[in-house]
Amino acid sequence: MSGPFTVACVQTTSSREIAENIEAAGALVRAAAKAGADFVLLPETVNLMESNGKLRTEKITKGDGDGGLSAYRDMASQAGIWLLAGSLVVMGEDEKAVNRSFLIGPDGAVQAQYDKIHMFDVDLGDGEVHKESNAYAAGSKAVTAVLPWGRLGMSVCYDLRFPNLYRGLAKGYYSGGEGVDFISVPAAFTRPTGKAHWHVLLRARAIENGCYVFAPAQCGEHENGRKTYGHSLIINPWGEILADGGEETGIITADIDPAEVTKARAMIPSLMHDRAFT
Repeated sequence: MSGPFTVACVQTTSSREIAENIEAAGALVRAAAKAGADFVLLPETVNLMESNGKLRTEKITKGDGDGGLSAYRDMASQAGIWLLAGSLVVMGEDEKAVNRSFLIGPDGAVQAQYDKIHMFDVDLGDGEVHKESNAYAAGSKAVTAVLPWGRLGMSVCYDLRFPNLYRGLAKGYYSGGEGVDFISVPAAFTRPTGKAHWHVLLRARAIENGCYVFAPAQCGEHENGRKTYGHSLIINPWGEILADGGEETGIITADIDPAEVTKARAMIPSLMHDRAFT
């Protein structure tokens, strides 16, 4: 674990057009890098918010089929930063879309990728129904990656409601015993669920596991009629909110001291106190 660094979460209102979204995200990434960010994170489905399944498939299979990944790799290398392409809608190996998070290094190379495990299949009432399993193939593997400042555990949006995933990341179950120091939660939370649960769940994941949480989010009203909550958050291992993105597009930044992870876990060593029970 090395010294302090600056993190930025980018908040967008992504549209149904990949090229538009790349341009909008690129401008905010450049602004974040100019503000001194070493690590920039983008929201879930930052490349495409398309509810029509046929159109979604057509858009992500055009050209090289990477949903614009090459453009996000260029963003990282041109700015000389670590970049989390929060998640991109891309075509999976079985010809079904996947909701995939990409960690990209300053050289533009993909360092890790994670497919969203938990599908958002819910009925929120008032006609708002989401059936993500109809659109995407679910992932099945937890993923961690090494950053210059510590280890990152990757997740996406609805994963937030499954605390065992984060406990396993923090305890190193998926990385040879090396627990994570940071958790990424790029999201496109709905407004009803965001108002009720977003802040409290993210703070809980930070507190339970004694780690930083970086949660870039979609905001506003999208062309398909979906409304997302915004409020990108950066949270320290004590559960304190260091920055909140509110409801508009833009960037938030915070200075991160990895030593705070060790400090919080020493004060409340709950990761060492798990017990078997029946």
